[in-house]
Formats: sequence, C-alpha cells, structure tokens
Amino acid sequence: MPRLREVGKDDAHPLAQTIYKVLFGERDPVKEPGTATGTPGNWWTVFAVVPDVFDHAVAGFQFYRSPNRKISPKLRELGQIRAGWARGSQFVFSQHCKASRDVGLSEEQIQAIPHWQVADCYSEIERAVLAYTDGLVLSGGRVPDGVFAVLKKHLSDEEILELTYTTALYDFHAVIAKALRLEYDDVDERIVEIAAPAGNAADVMNMVDTKE
Repeated sequence: MPRLREVGKDDAHPLAQTIYKVLFGERDPVKEPGTATGTPGNWWTVFAVVPDVFDHAVAGFQFYRSPNRKISPKLRELGQIRAGWARGSQFVFSQHCKASRDVGLSEEQIQAIPHWQVADCYSEIERAVLAYTDGLVLSGGRVPDGVFAVLKKHLSDEEILELTYTTALYDFHAVIAKALRLEYDDVDERIVEIAAPAGNAADVMNMVDTKE
C-alpha cells in the first residue's frame, strides 16, 4: 500500500481526471487499480493529493517527450533507465525498459544496463551517457572531467543540459517512488536481521574471537 492516501476519480482535479480517463478508462483507479503496462497506477492517484504537484510532474513528462527536445530519445532513455537501476527503483527501471524498446534500444542493450561497464554493445557516446548518469545518481553530481569531455565531443550544450535535467528528474522520481512505496517500489525493507536458530543468539564474531 502507498504510504499516502489516494485520490479517487470523483475527487480528482481536472487534469487528473483527464489522465485517469486515458489510463484507466471509466474505472475509478482507487477502487479498480491497474494500468495497461501492469502497474497498480497508484503513482497517479497519490500525486493527485496535491493538484499542483500532479500538474508539475505531468508538465515534466511533456517536457522531455516534446519534439522540441534536441537530445536523442535513445540517449535520454539510457539515462532514465540507468537512473532507475542505480537508484534501486524497480518501478522506474521496469517502466523505462519498456520505453527503451519503444525508442529503439536493443534487447541486448537493455539487459546490459546493470553491467554496462563490461558490456560491448554500447557506442562511445552511449557509454559516456551511462557513466554520466552514474556520476549524477551514485556520486551526487561529481562527474569526472574525462566523462564530460566525451559528452562534449558528441553533444551540444543544449543536448547535455536536456540530458542532465531529464536524468536527474528520473532520479528524483525514483527516490519519491521508493519513499512513498508507489507502484513496484511498494516492497518491504530487505536489510533486516535474520534470526539465528532457536536457542542460539550468539554473535558469531564473538565466538571466533578467541584468545589463548
């Protein structure tokens, strides 16, 4: 379950109602969840709690998919899919596997996202985009000069800014999805104590730390 309440069809603001109809038809997505891609659809119903947040997010989607964008859709999706994987968002990664296919990335390239560093299915600029994404997501924006030099070799300043903005936007969405337990990121915490067998609660390191 999401950590915040969801907004049903009758209580949604105008833009949310429009989007609901596109995604869910005549169903109320809270009472009858589910989208064509198999997600519950609760990203939309939770974001609708604050109409301005919903509208701002939708405008972001329209921005990066606009025909006015200069960055290649393939490079854009490489940034988005890797951002989802690097941030550990099952939702963002899974959705952008599908989006990556739509823009022409090969199945080999999609399957190699987790280990792109040792995959030979990417071009020089594609590898630079993946390295740049890791700098944005995993290193908090600390991108080595060598990575940026390859971006500059292949891309205009406009393309680099669009790539940076869109990749960081999807890192942002990945973080929110995990924090609010939306869609495929509604998962239990994996890092928990595993109980020892009954009657044995000793610290194993204390057991082997023997002194003569």
